[in-house]
Amino acid sequence: MRRLLLLALAPLLMGQAKPRLVPDVSQRDIEIAYSFTGAELLLFGAILYPGGRAPGQDEKPADIVVVVKGPTQSVQVREKEKVAGIWVNAERMRYRSAPSFYAIASSRPIDRIVDERTRAIYELGVESLQLSPASSAAPEVQTRFDKGLEDLRTRAGLYYQAPGAVEITDGVLYRARLKIPARVPIGKFTAETFLIRDGRVLAAAVRPIEIRKSGFERFVAHSADHYSVLYGIVAVALSILFGWGAGAVWKRF
Repeated sequence: MRRLLLLALAPLLMGQAKPRLVPDVSQRDIEIAYSFTGAELLLFGAILYPGGRAPGQDEKPADIVVVVKGPTQSVQVREKEKVAGIWVNAERMRYRSAPSFYAIASSRPIDRIVDERTRAIYELGVESLQLSPASSAAPEVQTRFDKGLEDLRTRAGLYYQAPGAVEITDGVLYRARLKIPARVPIGKFTAETFLIRDGRVLAAAVRPIEIRKSGFERFVAHSADHYSVLYGIVAVALSILFGWGAGAVWKRF
């Protein structure tokens, strides 16, 4: 009977032997106003080990990887080509679901923490993103457009990597700072935290983040989304009114 009880409790005991993550973020809601120039997001938390003990000095230290990801969106990438001295659009490729924002911070360079297969599974790193092209293409063409999209968004500050940006204190507490650029899109974001040791993901946790417009910008965005016809009429009317007003002032002087 005792042996049967131990066998029944074995899965529970094994589950309790794994560490857990208790993450949090400094801002769950980020509001974008006309004066928004970007924000700094603090991601912090604790690693709870079985029995409440801290890892010993003889144990290999664990790594922390934090990923902030924005809502996916459909995007089209065009390749420029110089014809007769003029740059024109040549080939193009559309992606069904590319992250609108992607930032990753880690306690060490990500290629020293996990292998290429694990990076692809958990999308750890800009090069490991699953970009989901809408049409098939030759591997070399696909790679060229993938690199082009990554380069465009990296230069815009929407994709970036921060190796060594995660600080771990006493093997238990961690924190990292990630920058949110002024051009960040609005929507529901996720902050994922991974605890990794010996190349294996031991624990993971997710916290939601919402970025939305506020004030007059929020009113304009809401009107454009929900009352598109009326919004278009008002926009055209205002353009005509301002144009007529500018012409009238110009005639006086």
